[in-house]
Amino acid sequence: MRRTLFLAVCTAAGFGGLAAQDVIEWDGTYQLELTDFRSPATRIGEGNLYSLQSTAGFDFLFHMSQGEFMFTKNFNSKVSCTFRREASALVAPDSTIARQVLAFARYEFDLYELYARKFRKRIYEEKGAFSDASFFRPAYDELQRELVTRHSLAASDTDLGRNEVMLQERHAAVLAEIAVLNDFCKACKPPKKAR
Repeated sequence: MRRTLFLAVCTAAGFGGLAAQDVIEWDGTYQLELTDFRSPATRIGEGNLYSLQSTAGFDFLFHMSQGEFMFTKNFNSKVSCTFRREASALVAPDSTIARQVLAFARYEFDLYELYARKFRKRIYEEKGAFSDASFFRPAYDELQRELVTRHSLAASDTDLGRNEVMLQERHAAVLAEIAVLNDFCKACKPPKKAR
């Protein structure tokens, strides 16, 4: 008997009917631009408030038979870090603050990729031949708590990007951590452990 497993976990808003041009997948080269914030709520040059509603996040999706699942160890390609243009909004009273908030959005997108890589690494290390489909849940919950704390502290400490020096330091630290986890990019195949 062939049983099929399907699992979806999302850290951002629901994915509903996504159009391909709406979604930016993290690739390490593309930098978010102000034009990527396509929500009707985006406003620059109006009022005196500034805010960011980004839909950056990572998801874990797989569909395979029970036998395939049993023998699969590398789930890197099943974890994606994305940004949804149509649902993301940036509000700033002027172009200077808009640029600062955009810098925070770029940091945030890279932070989500870092946690996608941490998650890929954890499930690679923890998946056994006899793991059930929910084996990833403890790692996901732990990393999600860590991510929320780190994101919240960065938003507060940098005043959503207004403290440019502090944001640059935090962003450099995230990029360095991403580099350390190079074997856990979406298209990468982690090296087998020596026995």
